Amino acid sequence: MNTLPSPPPERKEVLGLLIGYIRSKIEANEPVQLHFICTHNSRRSQFSQFWAKLMAFYHQIPCRTFSGGVEVTACNERVIKTLRLQGFAVSNSEGGENPKYHFALNGKEDICLFSKVYNHPSNPSTGFAAVMNCADADENCPLIVGAEQRIPLRYTDPKIYDNTDQEAEHYLQKSLEIAAEMFYVFSSIKQSHE
Repeated sequence: MNTLPSPPPERKEVLGLLIGYIRSKIEANEPVQLHFICTHNSRRSQFSQFWAKLMAFYHQIPCRTFSGGVEVTACNERVIKTLRLQGFAVSNSEGGENPKYHFALNGKEDICLFSKVYNHPSNPSTGFAAVMNCADADENCPLIVGAEQRIPLRYTDPKIYDNTDQEAEHYLQKSLEIAAEMFYVFSSIKQSHE
């Protein structure tokens, strides 16, 4: 994990908002809940939910992660393929038009990726940070009911490379970019509490 690059200075500023939110919840002894929101809940928000949960787990910081969108599609199969190429095994998957993909963490909990609207019953209704992963959702959802804080952590969409010879490379780059930023966030919190 230490080989992940440090985010550039302009990204550290917005990541600082996320770090501040998590620290405030820990200091208040309240649950940390991060809800990653993107229009279709198919790519960026799925990567973000996955990597935030994994990095929180790695750094032993109690944190629940969620994702949602303004409409339901499906967790894009390219996201799952990319995570598999990075060495993660899907421990269980439930089929259909909107499959649920489970990645085991420690035998007691897992990360479940599937597309849903942001106010789906499996997502928190209060006490969370709404982390906006795309400009479209950020600009077209003026209010996320129940959010304590709104954080504009936008990523470019790897979808623009779908069905091109650069597809795999750009999905991997996006996954690594989000992994590096989540590592930065949770390692910063870990260091401040040691």
